[in-house]
Amino acid sequence: MSEKTQHNNILLAVLVFTAVVIIVALIGFLTLGKEDNVIQGEIEVSEYRVSSKLPGRILEIRVVEGDYVHAGDTLAILEVPEAEAQKRAAEATQGAAQAVSDMAEAGARKEQIQAAYQLWQQASAACDIAEKSYTRIQNLFNEGGMSAQKRDEALAAYKATEAQMHAAKSQYDMARNGARREEKKAAAQQALAARSAVDVVSSLLRETVQVATADGEVSDIYPKVGELVGTGAPIMSISLMNDMWGTFNVREDQLSGLKVGDILTAYSPAFNKEIRMKVFHIKDQGAFAVWKATKATGQYDLKTFEVKARPLEPFEGLRPGMSLIIRK
Repeated sequence: MSEKTQHNNILLAVLVFTAVVIIVALIGFLTLGKEDNVIQGEIEVSEYRVSSKLPGRILEIRVVEGDYVHAGDTLAILEVPEAEAQKRAAEATQGAAQAVSDMAEAGARKEQIQAAYQLWQQASAACDIAEKSYTRIQNLFNEGGMSAQKRDEALAAYKATEAQMHAAKSQYDMARNGARREEKKAAAQQALAARSAVDVVSSLLRETVQVATADGEVSDIYPKVGELVGTGAPIMSISLMNDMWGTFNVREDQLSGLKVGDILTAYSPAFNKEIRMKVFHIKDQGAFAVWKATKATGQYDLKTFEVKARPLEPFEGLRPGMSLIIRK
């Protein structure tokens, strides 16, 4: 092979290699240049937590995760022995207070009136005897035949029996005439307070039966049967499947076309379909979500914003946690 032919072959190889490099670079440039900016988000839903106002032990859980429940459905039952005991005590107090109130309103029975009269008569007789005894001792004292101490003791005994007689007379008059208006009112108020106490305990006991307050899907159940839960501790979470949206974390230089009220199109990989959505919320994510620029290049920091958008139409099968893609 001549030297000229070798030179031509080398030149041809260099030209071919150069052409391949140029073609690859052109293809790469065209491909990278046309790549869309991708913003990824996910589906979220509203939810509420079921919890009790009373500490207690989980006696029964009537649902499992994934069940769809309706408002009013029983979800769990708690056992609270202390509240049951409080209710029994409150009911006993209510019964006693009501009995006193009824007796004040109805007045005393004949037997009670007769018994009060007998006590008054006995106290009156004792008072008469004490008075006569005191009078006799006083006369002896005046004649010098009795000491002052004995006279004072007789006087004290007479005054004591006199006070007992007056008290017995008051009891007899009350039994015969009935309770005064103030006493009846006080008894009625005590009965009302006792009933209110029973109502309060009964209201708390209703908290032992946890029911759904709105339709939704049971997403999480936290305690197991037999475990203790504290006041306000969550028992389960219910997802409101009719209140669903997509959440995207968007760098601020990509917010074009994502203002509140704007319509966007998001791609769902789970269904290989596009979903039309309307933006209803935009919020700054704060300093912790900032894209730091490289100062040497002269760029600037960019903040991240939380963008929320709801589907314009119901989308069957959409679930919390599913991915959504926006291409810009």
